[in-house]
Amino acid sequence: MILRIDQDHNRFRQIVRGRIKQDLKRYISSGELIGRRGKDLISIPLPQIHIPQFIYGKKQQGGVGQGDGPVGTVLGPGEKEGGSHGAGDQPSDHLLEVDISLDELAEMLGEELELPAIRPKGRKNIVAARDRYVGISRYGPEGLRHFKRTYKETLKRTIRTGNYRPEHPLLMPIRQDKRYRSWKSALLPQANAAILYMMDVSGSMGEEQKEIVRIESFWIDTWLRHHYKGVEIRYIIHDAEAREVDRDTFYHTRESGGTVISAAYRLAARMIEQDYPADEWNVYGFHFSDGDNWSQGDTEECVTLLKAQLLPRVNQFSYGQVESPYGTGQFLVDLKEALGSDERIALSKIENKDGIYQSIREFLGRGR
Repeated sequence: MILRIDQDHNRFRQIVRGRIKQDLKRYISSGELIGRRGKDLISIPLPQIHIPQFIYGKKQQGGVGQGDGPVGTVLGPGEKEGGSHGAGDQPSDHLLEVDISLDELAEMLGEELELPAIRPKGRKNIVAARDRYVGISRYGPEGLRHFKRTYKETLKRTIRTGNYRPEHPLLMPIRQDKRYRSWKSALLPQANAAILYMMDVSGSMGEEQKEIVRIESFWIDTWLRHHYKGVEIRYIIHDAEAREVDRDTFYHTRESGGTVISAAYRLAARMIEQDYPADEWNVYGFHFSDGDNWSQGDTEECVTLLKAQLLPRVNQFSYGQVESPYGTGQFLVDLKEALGSDERIALSKIENKDGIYQSIREFLGRGR
């Protein structure tokens, strides 16, 4: 039997979910959720949901309680005529902060963008043992004693033997009354994923472009973690050279100089070969740049690296071109000509923050 409070809580959660989905496109583009992320939860401000509360209004019948007393007896200071003046003493409306899990947020993202579920590969090679509670046993450690089952068995025995006293319902369980939760170990396949983020940090990539990368990466992380038990994330930055960095450096580095994209692709290929065998890992590469590569010869080198070393080893490689007033954008054109028909590569042009929404759909919409 579902308690009324549970029904009310479920209904409130449905309202919250609907309100978040209604504004999800704005959340995706604005990036305001990134700073509200905890370990497993994210805090979302919802200004248009009101918590039910008691409101005490004027009585129409006169009187406010039971017992003797003339009608109209003043119980306290009344409201002043003509409205309120001076400082108020009532609370104002505040934003309602609602905590939801990142899994719930990923589900909403999938529903909003109509994203297909990912079909991981390599599951047969990664297996983990997990204990599952499957029933009730007469034997077990005291830490797993099932209180309700033990109580019921004690009550039945006490009634059956005629020792139950309603006026003094003392129940003392004996060894044969005790019940314990039982478990069974099962080998469950686990799917692990490695995400390699690459970003151009040359002089033509400004703070606005890096903010777009940061926002989009947050939603990509949320979606992929929803599908995989273990996720490793590596970060590569490049200008004329490429190097691996930590997350904070990736998003806040200020660099200058030219752009040699092939340097990042060579480093990513070495990482995958050394650390992420294709038959055991689901590997995803995401590269963000303004598309202003150093030379046409280096672009041809990038295409060769993609065909020979990266695409055969990844679930999907995604390139997002963040529009910049300083970049030519030619790299996206060249990739479309050379690899546009390959299902393993996803290409997206991100003109501004509003373009993040469509870019996520283009990156994650294939279910790879």
